[in-house]
Amino acid sequence: MTFDSAYETISVQIAGMSRSQLKDRLLHFDGQLKLDFTESYLDTLDDERLRHILLAACLVDLQKQTPEKKLGAIKAQ
Repeated sequence: MTFDSAYETISVQIAGMSRSQLKDRLLHFDGQLKLDFTESYLDTLDDERLRHILLAACLVDLQKQTPEKKLGAIKAQ
């Protein structure tokens, strides 16, 4: 899977997430990039900001992964 198609897949998935799903993904992000957000902080952000942060974390993680792991990470999300 190319980076462009992976980006599109991740973007579409994140765009379809509810606020609670976005917060859950950020609070339990299991990528190489370690996130340390509290639920109370995330509550202060609007949905678009949550989407932006999650997309950025996913893209950084995608770039850091080996080619073999990229496809599995995208499917798991």
